[in-house]
Amino acid sequence: MATMNLSAQKREDLTNTTTKSARKKGYIPGVFYYKNAPSIAITVKDTALNPFVYTSEVRIINLQIEGIDKPHNCILKDIQFDPVSDKPIHFDLLGISENEKIKVEVPFKLVGVPAGVRDGGVVQHTLHSVEVECLPAYIPSHIDVDITQLGIGDSVHISDIKIENVEILFSPEASIVAVVPPAVEKVETPAEGEVAAEGAAEPEVIAKGKKEEEEAEEKK
Repeated sequence: MATMNLSAQKREDLTNTTTKSARKKGYIPGVFYYKNAPSIAITVKDTALNPFVYTSEVRIINLQIEGIDKPHNCILKDIQFDPVSDKPIHFDLLGISENEKIKVEVPFKLVGVPAGVRDGGVVQHTLHSVEVECLPAYIPSHIDVDITQLGIGDSVHISDIKIENVEILFSPEASIVAVVPPAVEKVETPAEGEVAAEGAAEPEVIAKGKKEEEEAEEKK
């Protein structure tokens, strides 16, 4: 997997006033943490963080913190968004070691057009990502799922996915994607008895109206 660079500055003042001011200037506060080491409060320009936020793929970050000589390899572990503007307001970076396995969420990517779709079937994508465990060098940016051969009623399960040096931490029986029959709209038809009743009702109304007309004529 390719590594992308990210530059950050240390945050010395952690007050809300300073944090809000930084956000207004286009800087996003975050935290870098690593196993058995103290966390480091940092801030990053929003445009620099965007490539790691607005993507469905997993990317390893080569983090360079101002004032620290040695860069750190890490991944974006968590991101928080403003509920109104939907802009990032805080992030967490997790440091990784090349000799230690890591658990990470990896997205599925559907490849191809199923044969069943040409027969009228509909693709039902139920599982969009999955947690895996592996060494950082083997972290897949995404997992391809070939759906070309799927007919109506066919599906792909976790047990069908094999990735060398990567363990998928999910139930093997879980379905990732399936091709299902098209939905058929049910049209309700009245029962025979109801049709007969409706047909019998009309003459009664006509007969009643005719009788009223005859009584009116007799009174004249």
